[in-house]
Amino acid sequence: MGDWAAGQILPDIPRFYTALAEWLSCLLCMRELVRRFSGWRFWGIAGTAFLIQSVFLILTGGLEGPVWLMCMAAAVFLMFCFLRISCGSSGLDVGYVCVKAFVLAEFMASLEWQLHCFFYYGMGYESGWTGLLLLLAVYGGTCLVARGISSRYISGTEQMDTTGRELLFASVIGLSVFLMSNIGFVYSQTPFSGRYASDIFNVRTLIDLGGLAILVAYHIQRLHLRAQHDLESMEMILHNQYTQYQQSQETLDLINYKYHDLKHHIIALRAEENKEKRNAYLDKMEDEIRNYEAQNKTGNQVLDTLLTAKSLYCMREKIALTYVVDGARLDFMDVMDICSIFGNALDNAIECEKKIPETEKRMIHVSMFVQQTFLIIRFENYCEGELNFEQNLPVTTKKQAEFHGYGLKSLRHTVHKYGGEVDIDVEDQWFRLKILIPL
Repeated sequence: MGDWAAGQILPDIPRFYTALAEWLSCLLCMRELVRRFSGWRFWGIAGTAFLIQSVFLILTGGLEGPVWLMCMAAAVFLMFCFLRISCGSSGLDVGYVCVKAFVLAEFMASLEWQLHCFFYYGMGYESGWTGLLLLLAVYGGTCLVARGISSRYISGTEQMDTTGRELLFASVIGLSVFLMSNIGFVYSQTPFSGRYASDIFNVRTLIDLGGLAILVAYHIQRLHLRAQHDLESMEMILHNQYTQYQQSQETLDLINYKYHDLKHHIIALRAEENKEKRNAYLDKMEDEIRNYEAQNKTGNQVLDTLLTAKSLYCMREKIALTYVVDGARLDFMDVMDICSIFGNALDNAIECEKKIPETEKRMIHVSMFVQQTFLIIRFENYCEGELNFEQNLPVTTKKQAEFHGYGLKSLRHTVHKYGGEVDIDVEDQWFRLKILIPL
């Protein structure tokens, strides 16, 4: 039959088709964001957004050249507004997703219209039902494939945390794809314009597909680098906890030596002729030594060192730290893992207590026991104010949030190594961290 579009000026994509593609792409890519509404509220917003998008594109359908480019920029802005209103994610996250949604919409609409023109002009299928079925098949199939690909890289719990640099890179890719794919329709006398309409259609569809693949590859690489950064941060925290344990052990050994020497001093003093009050004072000192030797003996040397170090620090900060722990139950756990769990949990609790003005309210309690076939570890501390949660973990309140928040992530990662789970809740101004590990 020859070139099905040779010498023909084929119509451009109907503006309603473009609006539908952009709307569907927003709904699909919205899965990566945190939805603000659900149910009839969400679908009311979505329906209004689709109506506005369709009316705007249809009314601006006859424009060409630079004015048309400005209208497309406005259409992208409407997509951004739809995502921003519907989702509670940051503007950077919404902008990043909007770029991907726009490129996906361009590819979806271009592919469908190219196939439509092929069947209509090349094969002679002029039935309206054929066009409708093709529209449903291409749009539906593209959305299903895109959903299947994205589902492999969307956990449902991880936050995007897009940076300005990442948004800039994605925007440059999206803008380049759009300009290169549509240049043949805006300007015919360019090195990138085809001789026939079918050539221009091929260029547009293939460039959109290539741009979409580049964005997906960039997103996968971005997730890989983010996961690597999180892992390195957690390993650094774990190493720091172990280093603190070693330093605490050395300090406690020194204290034990001093107390041991003090015993000999007491014996020497008793050999001297002393008054009754001095003997009473010495008796008191000896009792204090016995109390010190008896405390923090949980049955696990690593845990003894950690709890003693944290207890001394809590005393300086006027924090009441109490615990009922059977350390012998931790014999199956690696030394560094014990440091990670107890060190990070106690550091998080201590950081919270230090912010409470009334010292009498600064309280931390730790308990560990076995129930049926599970080891249960509970960390409880008094807290004031409301806490926000992301990924089932409290959001850090520190100014430089990018450098914090990995302590509890490291704890959860360590617990998962043993097949356990971490549960966190706040009730009656008590922050409770519960760890469940199967034995």
